[in-house]
Amino acid sequence: MSEIQVTFLPSNVPIRVPQGETLLRAAMAAGVHINASCGGDGVCGKCRVIVEAGTVESEPSERISKEDWARGYRLACKTQVFSDVQVRIPVESVVDASALRRKAPRRTATVQQIGFEEIKEQGLFLPAVEKLYLELTPPDAQDHLPDVTRLVNHLRMHHNEHGLQVLLDVIRKIPTVFREQNFKVTVTLARPVRSSGKTLIMNVQAGDTTAQNYAVAMDIGTTTVWGQMVDLVSGKALAEHGEFNGQISYGEDVITRIMFAEKPQGLETLNRAVIATANKVIDQIVKESKVAREDISLITLAGNTTMTQLLVSVDPRYIRRSPYVPTATIYPPIRAADLGLNFERHVTALVYPQVSSYVGGDIVAGVMGSGMYRTEKLTLFLDIGTNAEVVVGNKDWMACAACSAGPAFEGGGITFGMRAAKGAIEDFSIDPITLEPMLMTIGNVRPKGICGSGLIIIVATLFETGVIDNQGKFDRSLKTPRIRENSNVWEYVLAYKEQTQIDRDIVINEIDIENLIRAKGAIYAGCMTLLAEVGMQPDNIEQIILAGGFGSYVDLERAMTIGLLPEVAPEKVIYVGNSSLLGARMSALTNSIRQEVVGVTNMMTNFELSETHSYMDNYIAALFLPHTDLNRFPGVNEQVTQHRADVAKMRGRSKEGQ
Repeated sequence: MSEIQVTFLPSNVPIRVPQGETLLRAAMAAGVHINASCGGDGVCGKCRVIVEAGTVESEPSERISKEDWARGYRLACKTQVFSDVQVRIPVESVVDASALRRKAPRRTATVQQIGFEEIKEQGLFLPAVEKLYLELTPPDAQDHLPDVTRLVNHLRMHHNEHGLQVLLDVIRKIPTVFREQNFKVTVTLARPVRSSGKTLIMNVQAGDTTAQNYAVAMDIGTTTVWGQMVDLVSGKALAEHGEFNGQISYGEDVITRIMFAEKPQGLETLNRAVIATANKVIDQIVKESKVAREDISLITLAGNTTMTQLLVSVDPRYIRRSPYVPTATIYPPIRAADLGLNFERHVTALVYPQVSSYVGGDIVAGVMGSGMYRTEKLTLFLDIGTNAEVVVGNKDWMACAACSAGPAFEGGGITFGMRAAKGAIEDFSIDPITLEPMLMTIGNVRPKGICGSGLIIIVATLFETGVIDNQGKFDRSLKTPRIRENSNVWEYVLAYKEQTQIDRDIVINEIDIENLIRAKGAIYAGCMTLLAEVGMQPDNIEQIILAGGFGSYVDLERAMTIGLLPEVAPEKVIYVGNSSLLGARMSALTNSIRQEVVGVTNMMTNFELSETHSYMDNYIAALFLPHTDLNRFPGVNEQVTQHRADVAKMRGRSKEGQ
């Protein structure tokens, strides 16, 4: 089959592909990222592109208007190429990672996390890998001991190290390295989790390099991959960087990716995508920290169960099939290079253990890193991202569950939803008289969509002002051109097309609001079901820990207004940001975390919400703003009632003055 050239603009990236290939697959092959959240099924409408030249065949889509179709707009996943073509990626379809580095707003005191100084004070500072400087006695005519025996004997006699095992790669390096500085060497030891295990001699270096010992901590998220360079001598994080997970082009959520993995070459494709993203993050933090790769000894990895299996190339298909069994919950130490990560051969990869198919190592890492497993307070730990996981308990017991909230908080299923990136609407207010909006976007530029935290604020504000009712339906009696009917769906115009980056009106409609209500209802129902299963009520909660990127930016008051979170005193809520990354870092700094994590994992009782009868009752009851039972949200109810009364007075005075 003959090949043709596809050129992607404005980056001007060419790629040769077979005739009949889709534009989305061509973009993937070229390394050009396009928003595509449904895995290529054509239902999300996010992968809009403009065909500027060449011949293509494309299926009509209700996601593209007749006017835009005439201007060359197509869905990349449903468009095949049959000649050399030029394709422009419009601003709304570009994956923009710049906003990942923005700082979260300050809200309240940070949770008491385990700190480096505390680790040292408690005598727990013993990294999973350690460097020792040795001055060995060189061999001579009377001393014919083999190099490896000489090394092992010295460690036994002078450092009380027993149960040692030398890797073959190290044996191959020893003859040369030992003689570079006359048997003055630094050895890298990998500590076992249990005292009965073997200590591995992972590396040897000439001279004294003990001051240069580093680890990479990494969170393998469904949406983003974050990494830190950690100094194992000082305990400091020297550099941090995040990128969108390359797998997002194949599906927004884990279920879509599991389905993609079942296709021919699907698992290999997803594995290559996440490894490529991880390597991009690693390369950046190596560059920023100016650390030599030879001095990196360890990488610790935390991810949900699906992301972990895709990372290590394990078929995830049975995660989504009843009885929802993962292939493994505990992984042995792995040579990082064998995973395809850009490290020297001596670097060890440690993967956080999982609890179940939908409560993974990222949540375990969060529980460890946030210190929840050490507190006596009854704690509700909530990680809201592409998926939502809930843990309730304290140092004595824990119960956990995963909520199928869907991708609404990441922009999925929302007409103009997008991830948090430049141009995303993140704050909103409305004039109670004219109903005209005031918008704030990430980067203070013209809007091009709505991010998850902005979506919550918009819906909460519309509800407070009576623009929508408790079912998310617009008040048709309000006199404003902003509220209108479009294709039998009522909507509110946030920004007219001349005010946007995308040359289209940006709206929020009743379907979008319904999807948000379903998502928040799933999370709230998950919290309430889990609490009920352990005999607790929201009043028993002493603190809520909000984790994850989304949790760092969500407006607490508005989240309670829509019924996303149980109504509690704001001072009980603590934000910890990326707790998965924090837990990965702590496991690199202290072997104590590694020793305790297995016990904590075994202590976490998992509830499958889909098989818990009360969950569906809680879910249906939560499909209102904020809830069918307003007694659960007395503060919200009082506030909304008062706010609507104030708005009614203002509108009344406005009419009198006309």
